[in-house]
Amino acid sequence: MTTQEAIQLLEAFRARRIGREEVLRAFQIAPVADLGFARVDLHRGLRQGFPEVIFGQGKTPRQVVAIAETLLRQGERVLATRLTADHARLLRRRWKHAVWHEAARCVTIDPNPLPKRPGTIAVVSAGTSDLPVAEEAAVTADVMGNQVQRIYDVGVAGLHRLLGRLEDLHRAHVLIVVAGMEGALPSVVGGLVNRPIIAVPTSVGYGAHLGGLAPLLAMLNSCASGITVVNIDNGFGAGFAASQINALVAEQITRATGEPPRRES
Repeated sequence: MTTQEAIQLLEAFRARRIGREEVLRAFQIAPVADLGFARVDLHRGLRQGFPEVIFGQGKTPRQVVAIAETLLRQGERVLATRLTADHARLLRRRWKHAVWHEAARCVTIDPNPLPKRPGTIAVVSAGTSDLPVAEEAAVTADVMGNQVQRIYDVGVAGLHRLLGRLEDLHRAHVLIVVAGMEGALPSVVGGLVNRPIIAVPTSVGYGAHLGGLAPLLAMLNSCASGITVVNIDNGFGAGFAASQINALVAEQITRATGEPPRRES
């Protein structure tokens, strides 16, 4: 059962078009599709507002296609992350409207894209080498119904590049800040804006960088307030969290004005 179907079912019950027993039977249907190699959670969208996301790393292209097919059959949209070109090729062969976001290593299959909720999520990256992680965050936030602004290659080695985008930083509701090397960028941004910041360390760097451990520790030890840190290279986790924060902001707008926030189509 999709989120929309659940809403329609409850509205029909409230309007007394169906009985309590029918509603209970619908909600008792097993929320898991057993594919043998995977047990797909069909109620993830009901619980978290977005369907189960396919983590492609370690899965064969055919396995990813089978999971995607299960989700689409339920009327859900598909986000598959950490894919190879082979994964993308098979997905696009099966669904012509599948979009391969090569830089992000993601595929989205979204027959009915969500309208964009108000407010912007800014994805800020220190260097061009951080783009795969930054793009994973941007694609995730976008498919979840958010307006996304990309502010790339503004690392601390040339601070003037960041300062030139201060107005954009202040306009965003949430900022995702992605950095490798010494991981200083989230601390700098945190000292400039009064917005929630989700810091993402990347595995981009040299020897003592330790595959992302150095920027991870730097971000965890930041003296700037309001910074939350996700795992190394976890652009998806940052994009998902930023979307949840922006959704809460939209709910607050609704409660304050008494009117639903206008979404951009």
